[in-house]
Amino acid sequence: MNQKILGYARLARPANLPTAAADILAGVAVTGIFSSANTDIFLTAISGSSIFYLVFSSVFLYAGGVILNDVFDYKIDAIERPERPIPSGIISLRSAATYGSIVMFVGIALAFLVNSVSGSVAIILAVSILLYDAIAKKYDFFGPLSMGICRGINLILGMSVLGTLGYWWIAVIPIIYIFAITLISRGEVHGKNKNHIVLAGVLYATVIFAVLSLAYLYTDSIIFPLLYLALFSFLVFRPLRKAHSENSPENIKKAVMAGVLSLVVLDASIAVTFSTWWYGLLILALLPVSKALSKLFAVT
Repeated sequence: MNQKILGYARLARPANLPTAAADILAGVAVTGIFSSANTDIFLTAISGSSIFYLVFSSVFLYAGGVILNDVFDYKIDAIERPERPIPSGIISLRSAATYGSIVMFVGIALAFLVNSVSGSVAIILAVSILLYDAIAKKYDFFGPLSMGICRGINLILGMSVLGTLGYWWIAVIPIIYIFAITLISRGEVHGKNKNHIVLAGVLYATVIFAVLSLAYLYTDSIIFPLLYLALFSFLVFRPLRKAHSENSPENIKKAVMAGVLSLVVLDASIAVTFSTWWYGLLILALLPVSKALSKLFAVT
């Protein structure tokens, strides 16, 4: 593959993009349109194209965000990650900035094709992403919080498919989860972040308890959320425990990668709480896609 084309692809973090789509599919499920009792609502109130537009809106917004993140970080990456496309000289800083801006604009435009609420949420998400890229990530607390808020808004973007935001407060779950992952990632370069790892483990447990609470309140059969959460727990705690016992940058990076990719499983567990078992499997199918792409492209 041409080095420049590969460089543009690497900037967009392809392995992470299915996780953005999973957020949207989970948000759509929260509206209840995939529950067995509301099949008619799905058929009459929403077309498949609306979900399609929102999925790709999220993917483009995420891609635009990580591209522009590399633009803002080019000086740091020149020291810590010189192999990245911008510091290595494969992609110029100006080209990357233009690329990221166009991709993000397309993401906003796609959301407006669904309804004005979706478009407005997409704008808020884009602004939040830019604030993280340019300012918030420099701070130990506001950086992780800002990134978590971006993921929470992305879940809300999926909920906007019917033009309403009735369960917006569920966005606190991905906010806490991404906060935890971002805390862990602070040790990717130098290691020595055991305290952050312990705190992240507590936050992971909080997220699991929150989803279990949702399942108890909003589903008649808690067995499917339990199954998904069991898989989620295995995927995130195993590398986290290893990163704590052997606190090296390599193990920390693996824990971060596991956390990012396992967001698909977390989304599936939320989705089955408000929908049917097979819809969770549809979201879960994105996990092997992410894992396959992670072998070709960096996650972090």
